Amino acid sequence: MSENTERYETAAARYLEAWNATEPEALRKAVAAAWAEDGSYTDPLADVRGHEGVAAVIAAAHEQFPGFVFRPLGTVDGHHDTARFGWELVNEADGSAPVAGFDVVTLDSEGRIRQVLGFLDRVPAGA
Repeated sequence: MSENTERYETAAARYLEAWNATEPEALRKAVAAAWAEDGSYTDPLADVRGHEGVAAVIAAAHEQFPGFVFRPLGTVDGHHDTARFGWELVNEADGSAPVAGFDVVTLDSEGRIRQVLGFLDRVPAGA
């Protein structure tokens, strides 16, 4: 187990907090707490940089999947300034999780995200 485990877990928790923020002001604050100002987010559906870009991608996910929350899937692992973790998008009404993924994040010296490389492992048809 890495001596930086707490750092990686904190970064992943902040990341998921941002993805679960639905109100615009809460989303803005959560993104600023999780990402460096020029931090980026890239997955098969998005490639953005900066707080506004990241917040826009998160807001779009909530529009597409209202009533869903992001939850961790498995443990957070990492080394140096890089961490990886899985997540799933869960319907709060019935507990189904139609979307799941795996992200690799690079952190700055303050533990904020400089870069996210996201992978979608499970996506419903037509999403």
